[in-house]
Amino acid sequence: MFEVKIPSAERDDREAIAALQRRRLDQLLAAIYGHNAFYTRKLDQAGIRFGKDGTRKTAALRFSEDLATLPLTTRADLVADQEAHPPWGSGLTESIERYTRYNQTSSTTGRPLRWLDTNESWQWMLECWKAVYRGAHVEPADRIFFAFSFGPFLGFWTAFDAGCQLGAHCIPGGGMSSQQRLATIDAIGATVVCCTPTYALRLAEVASEERTGGRPLWESSVRVLIVAGEPGGSIPATRRRIEQAWGARVIDHHGLTEVGPVSFECWEGPGFLHLNEAEYIAEVLDPATLDPVPDGQSGELVVTNLGRSASPVIRYRTGDVVVRRSEPCRCGRTLARLDGGILARTDDMVSIRGVNVYPTLVESVVRGFHEVVEFRSTVSSTGAMRSLSLEVELASGAEDAPAVVKGLTERLREALGLTVPIRIAERGRLPRFEMKARRFVVEG
Repeated sequence: MFEVKIPSAERDDREAIAALQRRRLDQLLAAIYGHNAFYTRKLDQAGIRFGKDGTRKTAALRFSEDLATLPLTTRADLVADQEAHPPWGSGLTESIERYTRYNQTSSTTGRPLRWLDTNESWQWMLECWKAVYRGAHVEPADRIFFAFSFGPFLGFWTAFDAGCQLGAHCIPGGGMSSQQRLATIDAIGATVVCCTPTYALRLAEVASEERTGGRPLWESSVRVLIVAGEPGGSIPATRRRIEQAWGARVIDHHGLTEVGPVSFECWEGPGFLHLNEAEYIAEVLDPATLDPVPDGQSGELVVTNLGRSASPVIRYRTGDVVVRRSEPCRCGRTLARLDGGILARTDDMVSIRGVNVYPTLVESVVRGFHEVVEFRSTVSSTGAMRSLSLEVELASGAEDAPAVVKGLTERLREALGLTVPIRIAERGRLPRFEMKARRFVVEG
């Protein structure tokens, strides 16, 4: 059995982790000041300056006390900068000739961000992805199937390159139908599948329709699915459905195009995402006051990546709502963890008759009903009032649709404090998704 070796940086005590972060932050700031126009302006406005020799003119950071003096960065800041300095913005530290990789955000909300990397910054992200693989107990003998189309979004591009460097056999699944992907997984004996939680369920749905009389999906060679792009991997009901359908373990992972692969689940501690604090500074702030919140309380994840100096982000407001825990994990890592993964997004919350509704809460209820194979929530407005409705598709074997609707209505009322109208949709009517799903539609 392959032995997972956890680097010492992931097992250090909290003081050592903070010291490493402080040292690397000073190195990052010295490297980008005067070279990265976007952050030079921001640092000047914050009163943090460096001389030509790279030494700080102001006193060295006391880290936890002075970290808050560094300016926050928002997605709106980056979008505005790219609009003012097209096409890349002014946030590049190196000359444009040194950049070799192009990606862009998936733009589920608003205009996509264009993002460039040099070979060095790309390699840094690959090292971060290797931490994800260590957490999932992926080894060189594994065959990793990537069930997604290779578009301009960051997606699993870094996972593919990192898997190759790890020595695993990496198989791209772009340009294939779901049936072809399932057939390829069978033919090559894939042991690891990388995809979104939604697409893991879609593949299971297709397998149940196609494999009458054949080998069921849970008897396949796949032993672990690494999922990302949506919070579903950390939603217990969604996670259970994937694991039951595939007969395999789900390992969640979280990252952003502009940030990189920031957190990962370990095999030994399901339901938590380790923050890769050897490569990132991760703060949890009250989104209203921007004050730090203590462990155990929810807040917004704010991230600084320490090794992507060619296109960095400093104190980036991710919009992800999380709860941090700092006690060591049973796996031996001392990295802080996010309890329950990404709980919600600050920009996803919708107020319905005075009740704050998050898409993740709706999904956690709906996925508890095995009869439902797909769903869509719609928020509509009548005057100043908003209402929430739900469409669901039922599995072909679901016989008592009224009972499902009744049970789902009761569970949603308990969870949300709202009565949500539910309509049964015809089979195949609701859209299926390969990448990030758009099941929470806000009209008007």
